[in-house]
Amino acid sequence: MRVLITNDDGIDSPGLAALARGAVEHGWTTVVAAPARESSGTSAGLTAAEDERRVKVERRELAGLPDVPAYAVAAHPAFIALVASQGAFGGAPDIVLSGVNRGANVGRAVLHSGTVGAALTAAINGARSMAVSLDVGLEPEAEHWATAVAVATGLFDRLAALPPGATLNLNVPNLPEAGAPRRASLAEFGAVRSRVKETDDGSITLASIVVEGDLPPGSDAALLAEGHSTLTPLRSVAEDPGLEF
Repeated sequence: MRVLITNDDGIDSPGLAALARGAVEHGWTTVVAAPARESSGTSAGLTAAEDERRVKVERRELAGLPDVPAYAVAAHPAFIALVASQGAFGGAPDIVLSGVNRGANVGRAVLHSGTVGAALTAAINGARSMAVSLDVGLEPEAEHWATAVAVATGLFDRLAALPPGATLNLNVPNLPEAGAPRRASLAEFGAVRSRVKETDDGSITLASIVVEGDLPPGSDAALLAEGHSTLTPLRSVAEDPGLEF
């Protein structure tokens, strides 16, 4: 399998390097291409910083991965997944792994995630894909990247056996160890949400808050809050034949 590793936290993210090491140790041919700077919340946006219609790409070397080609791209992660499918970083990838994201991606809010957006973009362009996120919370004492990678690698062979176009969304609790993931539905919202904190004539300030109240049983948000890893198959945009208007 030829695998592309990307993310929305940027090329210098420790979660990105950890996931790439997991792919290499699994025996996959691995290439890394990630945004040159953080691109969280970019969904499947294709924005790129262009200079005369040329997107800047800088070759990098990631710590502990001297033999893995790595590229910092001045673009959003979905753009990277799109151009990768067209051979921008060598042959088109069979699999795209997006993450490990710093923070959970649960509920319908995955629509806005650059991590998930890259995975869905890869899928509609013929790859199998998986978004991987670590639920670090708002003030983590430690970040257990190895736990997220261990759970993800346990799914690699199952992912490779899926048909092209399949997309999985994996969330892992920020613990020293985590068990096999449970299949979960998408919650309406997650345990942490963004709220407008204040506005003035020239700006809007957002704050992250913990949502109080019960989360839907069996949902990704609820199971993750209980300390379980969660796995949710996702489907990209499609027509709705049942909608009458």
